[in-house]
Amino acid sequence: MEQKELKIGRYANVLMDRWFKRTFGWAPARRLMQLFLQEMIPERKIAKLSFGPQEYVNPIEEGKDIRLDVHCTDETGAHFIVEMQFTEQKTFYERAMFNSTFVIQEQVKVGSTDWSLPQIYFIGVVNFPLHEGSDRVLYRYRMKEIETGEDMPIPVEYIFLEVPNCRKAMTSEASLLDNFCYAMRNMPEMEERPKELKGEIFDLLFNSAEINKFAPKERSEYIKQMITIRDIVNQMATAEEKGLAKGIEQGRRDTIREFMAAGASSELIAAATGLSTEEIEALQ
Repeated sequence: MEQKELKIGRYANVLMDRWFKRTFGWAPARRLMQLFLQEMIPERKIAKLSFGPQEYVNPIEEGKDIRLDVHCTDETGAHFIVEMQFTEQKTFYERAMFNSTFVIQEQVKVGSTDWSLPQIYFIGVVNFPLHEGSDRVLYRYRMKEIETGEDMPIPVEYIFLEVPNCRKAMTSEASLLDNFCYAMRNMPEMEERPKELKGEIFDLLFNSAEINKFAPKERSEYIKQMITIRDIVNQMATAEEKGLAKGIEQGRRDTIREFMAAGASSELIAAATGLSTEEIEALQ
C-alpha cells in the first residue's frame, strides 16, 4: 500500500480551527477581521474592533459551556461572533443560535429593566455547503413575520459564509468574497499567490498564513497536526486493506478510538477521515 506523504506548503490551512483563530482572532489580525466583516456586512461602517471574551459558562447547572472562536465589538458596541466549522455538522444552524444566546444574555444585567440589545451578528464560516449546488457563498438571516415578510425588530442577524460554494472564483463574475473563499480553501496547496488575489485584505490574509513567519512554537504545532492527519489517513487505509468485508468498519472505528485516546482532536480526525465531528464524538 502506498503511504500518504506529508507535504507542508508555504501557507497554513486557515480553515482548521486553531489556525483560523490565529489568522482572524489575535491582536495583529484586527485589520484583517475588520475588512472581512465589512465585506460581509457592507452597510455597516466599522472603524475599529476590540476583541472580547471567548469563554462563556452556562448558567444552567450541567448545561453546555461554550468557547467562541472569535468574539469582537466595534466602536458602536455591536457584537460579532465568528465561528469556523471545518467538517460537516448537520446541526450547525442550531449551534449558531445556541452560541449566540450567550452573548445576548450577557447584554441584560441582573436587576435591569432595560431589555434593549446592541446589534449582534453571528457569522458562521463553514467548509461544507449548507445549500447543495449553490454558487452563492453568502447567506444572511433575520427573523421575519411569515405572511408579510416584515422583519421582527430585534437586532440579531445570522450570516453564513459557505466556502465550498466559490464556483465563480477567479472569473470575471467573482465577488471579493468568492475569491476570498477560494484563497482560504486552496492556500495549503499554493506556493505563490495568484495575481487575481490582490488588495489589502489578501495582503493581510497571505501574510498571516505564511508558515515561515510563525513563531517557532506555532510552526512546530502546525507541523505536528499535519503529521497526525497523515498518520490517521495511513492507518485508516491500512485497516481497510487488511480488513475483510465485515471487519473494515470495525478497523476504522478502532483506529479512530486509538487516536482519540492519544489526544488527537475531533477536528483533526474529521479532517483526515471526512467524517463529521458528531460521528467521531459518538465513538467516545
